[in-house]
Amino acid sequence: MKKLISWNVNGLRACVKKGFLEYLKESDADIFCIQETKLQEGQIDLELDGYYDYWNYAEKKGYSGTAIFTKEKPLSVKIGMGIEEHDKEGRVITLEFSEFYIVNVYTPNSKQGLERIDYRMVWEDVFREYLKGLENMKPVIVCGDLNVAHNEIDLKNPKSNRQNAGFSDQERSKIGELLDSGFIDTYRYFYPEKEGEYSWWSYRFNARANNAGWRIDYFLISESLKNKLNDAKIHAEVMGSDHCPVELTINI
Repeated sequence: MKKLISWNVNGLRACVKKGFLEYLKESDADIFCIQETKLQEGQIDLELDGYYDYWNYAEKKGYSGTAIFTKEKPLSVKIGMGIEEHDKEGRVITLEFSEFYIVNVYTPNSKQGLERIDYRMVWEDVFREYLKGLENMKPVIVCGDLNVAHNEIDLKNPKSNRQNAGFSDQERSKIGELLDSGFIDTYRYFYPEKEGEYSWWSYRFNARANNAGWRIDYFLISESLKNKLNDAKIHAEVMGSDHCPVELTINI
């Protein structure tokens, strides 16, 4: 059994001051993926006992960025998707293991007024094609901040947020396409009708205290791994970021 955790830390240096390393150790995950590190190489020195670490830094300082910490050394590591125009923001890391690929992703935000929606639509198609290409070789586990709440059950206030970034019809249709192409949203696989379960809360309006959140952090898996699933969890009790960690346990 493998335990996998994904967490948008919204600035790793800040999160370390709020207990990140303690949580990493306590979680004892086999693979721990983070997004929005907001780092350049050499800007942090972490004590990662027992983990191999792999980083993808954005060209722009203090922006985006991803990392994976893994107890087992991967067979191969790919930083980015190998497409220059989409690889400047540090958004994707892929590790290959004997039975699967894991892809850690921080999906571009469409921004206020959907000013980046056109780029987001292009990204979604390119990223889906990238995943399907990997899947031709072995099953894929995708995790990270996908910056979209798929259905109304996935956010507290769906009606007032319709067509806002993260809940536009365009973004929702793209995650629908990804799932229709052969991926499973593991949390909804186990808990199809569970309400009030979110992974991100705005820092404004006491949103977290009121649980006025969004579920935008996911573990998706290839359908061929379905019979290996054990459980999926959202750790809303873990503080340190405006997101909380999400977890997948899988017999692999």
